Amino acid sequence: MKLAGPILSVFITCSAHAATRLHVGQLIDVASGEVSSDKTVVIVGNRIAAIEDGFVIREGDETIDLSNATVMPGLIDTHVHLDHELDPPMSYSESYYMNSADFALRATTYARRTLEAGFTTVRDLGARDKDALFALRDAINKGIVPGPRIFAAGKSIATTGGHADPSNGLRENLRGDPGPKEGVINGPEEAYKAIRQRYKDGSDVIKLTVTGGVLSLAKSGDNPQFTSEELDAVVAAAKDYNFVVAVHAHGAEGMRRAVEAGVDSGGHGTDMTPDIMAMMKARGTAYVPTILAGKWVAKLAEQDGKLPDVVRPKAAAVGPLIQGTFKQAWQAGVPIVFGTDSGVSPHGKNALEFGYMVEAGMPPMEAIRAATVNAATLLRASDELGQIAPGFYADIVAVIGDPLVDITELEHIDFVMKDGIVIKTHAE
Repeated sequence: MKLAGPILSVFITCSAHAATRLHVGQLIDVASGEVSSDKTVVIVGNRIAAIEDGFVIREGDETIDLSNATVMPGLIDTHVHLDHELDPPMSYSESYYMNSADFALRATTYARRTLEAGFTTVRDLGARDKDALFALRDAINKGIVPGPRIFAAGKSIATTGGHADPSNGLRENLRGDPGPKEGVINGPEEAYKAIRQRYKDGSDVIKLTVTGGVLSLAKSGDNPQFTSEELDAVVAAAKDYNFVVAVHAHGAEGMRRAVEAGVDSGGHGTDMTPDIMAMMKARGTAYVPTILAGKWVAKLAEQDGKLPDVVRPKAAAVGPLIQGTFKQAWQAGVPIVFGTDSGVSPHGKNALEFGYMVEAGMPPMEAIRAATVNAATLLRASDELGQIAPGFYADIVAVIGDPLVDITELEHIDFVMKDGIVIKTHAE
């Protein structure tokens, strides 16, 4: 099977064969940061069984020719929202007319688009409809629909009026008083109830919105929205249930409180200061920059009528700053993990983030590591995801060019395999 000619998207299994052999021209070892040539990756079932020198053929095995390609592990995006996509002003009102089934069915198209872009695993950090998102995750795991492996937060946790308060922007008689079940807490006791509810719902990860947000229908985009006591309680409860804790944070004080409380990752981090970066480095707190989201909303802010009046100035102010913050954090030695906030930007365009990371000074190999081995570590799946090595899931992508020379090659993934199943290839 040569990577040449027009694109043909497929969803096929190789289970009829004893093994599948990928003849690889250039193989990126993200663990060591080295590149080797002329290798055979042997796949049995959904796992990598061996890596052999040269192009080895075995009778009865299927051989896939990637000898003219650069091959690497399936990419991981640790910040997406698969059940929606920002398309203002319509997307601000869709919760009034879309049912769970509508969200779930639409999300299947976003999931497939993401997978075909080479992202075989994602962390979904907050759904408009948690039931739809969990249904999508489970359907993908069962092989009912194609899509990336999903680590799902379900409903994000906020404070009253905070970034993820679902009643923001509603008229008074529709607001109600959402509580821990709906992802809104006030005080340490409610923090415990919210975590336990996420456990009951089937969440894989906890998401907190610890500062204001750009796109929420509220004035502030950066003020701290949790007390230190609330954050301590949330993190303590989450650790009791073995959850990874991710936070949304733009403002410095909210980010500081979250890092001090012991969260695992901070996203956006627009106004981070050098002392916060030093604290993250010392504690091993991962930074998920989402430069793409900042760039995207800044462009929308330039267009009249695209964003609500309360949102537009926040988008104009915050968007241009994130790339600079990322550069400082990288130079300061903060652990960097790839994440885009796709759903704000269009799904399937996740790889644009790589270009912004490299533009800011990160070497291409480190950018790829951020989306593979580093991301797998954050997901607590470093023994199964993020590498091409024996025992790991057969999540593999390939491009014709060399992304270590031109990182934008990752915007045009030519071959995708997930779980040993070929999802996308070129026809001969």
